[in-house]
Parts: sequence; C-alpha cells; structure tokens
Amino acid sequence: MPTVIAEHWPPHGLRLRTPRLELRPDDDPGLGELVEAARAGVHPADQMPFAVPWTDAAPEHLGGGMLRYFWSERAAVAPERWSLNFLTRLDGRVIGTQGLMGVDFAVTREVSTGSWLGGRYQKQGFGTEMRAAVLGLAFDHLGARLARSGAFVDNARSLALSRRLGYVDDGTETLARRGCPATQRRLLLTEADYRAHRPEWRVEVTGLEPCLPMLGAV
Repeated sequence: MPTVIAEHWPPHGLRLRTPRLELRPDDDPGLGELVEAARAGVHPADQMPFAVPWTDAAPEHLGGGMLRYFWSERAAVAPERWSLNFLTRLDGRVIGTQGLMGVDFAVTREVSTGSWLGGRYQKQGFGTEMRAAVLGLAFDHLGARLARSGAFVDNARSLALSRRLGYVDDGTETLARRGCPATQRRLLLTEADYRAHRPEWRVEVTGLEPCLPMLGAV
C-alpha cells in the first residue's frame, strides 16, 4: 500500500536523513504522534513563539485543529504554492515538525521555513539539525537561491539558531500576538551564506525526483 500511495502522492516517499534524525512529509499515523508531542508541551504558558497561537487551543480541540491544518496544507500542494510539513523522528519517534514552503518557486527560487519541537527535545541541537536538513534539500537539491524565516524578538533561541546557520537580519514587522503588538524580526539566508555556514554533514535525500514537478523545481 505505501508504494501505491507514493505512486499517486510522491511526497509520501520523500525522506531526509541527518546524523540523528529522519524527516518525512506528514502521514496520518505520524500526525497522531505529533499531536501527543504538542499535548505534552511545546513552550511555557507565559510565552508565545508563534505568530498563529495554535497552542492556546483547549486540549480537547488541539488535536482536531492540528489535523485539519496539516490535511489542508497537504491537499493544497501545487507548483504555485506548496508546504512540505516534515515530521521529525528521533529513533522512530515523532518529536516535532519542520516545514519548508515555496510560492511560485519556479520563478522566485525562494523558500521559507517554520518549525517546532516538543519541549522535552529542545536544547539538544535537534532544531538546528532539522532546519539544516530542509535547507540542504532546498539549496542543494531544489536549486533555491534564498531562504527566509522569522522570529519574535523575545525568542532568543530561535534567533540564535538562525544566525548559526548564516541568516542575517532583514528588517522587522509588527504582528498581533495574543491581542497585543509584538515585533517579529525577519531573517534572510542567501545561497552563499548557506554554504559558508552549512554543517560538516550532508543531508541524505531519497524519493525526491517524483516530487519535483509538484514543487516547480524541474
């Protein structure tokens, strides 16, 4: 059955492997594990690192909201706009998610990223490793020229992660966060800066070729 699904939905067969992690586009069994990782806690209650405060949902609604979001993103993948939401696995267990997104990628050659890890897996370098994995996919395999990200100015760990990987400041914007204004710092990574800051290891990518037409990367 997995082979049949991959034939009709190529991202099902896509795999990224790093020294410690495996990343796969979201699958339903894995999404169930992701919901449990979110329920176990992602950030302290008095903080909000996300522009969309999805973790504020009541526990009984959190899982349903997450599933609807990932299913809608999966269904909307097209060359003009796509989101690959990779489930990050450590020793086979889902510990978080790393997104890679493109809009009119065939023309812009730009991508953006977004991610989160379950609280118990933070501060161990996994966030850097999984971001580096999708950047390797983007720059080394898809032909990206620029990558964008962002974080609120009070999210020091996310900003430090981006800078370790070579991102530079690209201005700020004000967003509403829990009903109050909050400053988000935009971040930009060029191909040259990516290559200057890339890790010593290289991401192993399998199952990519059938996906390229869906991503505007042929």
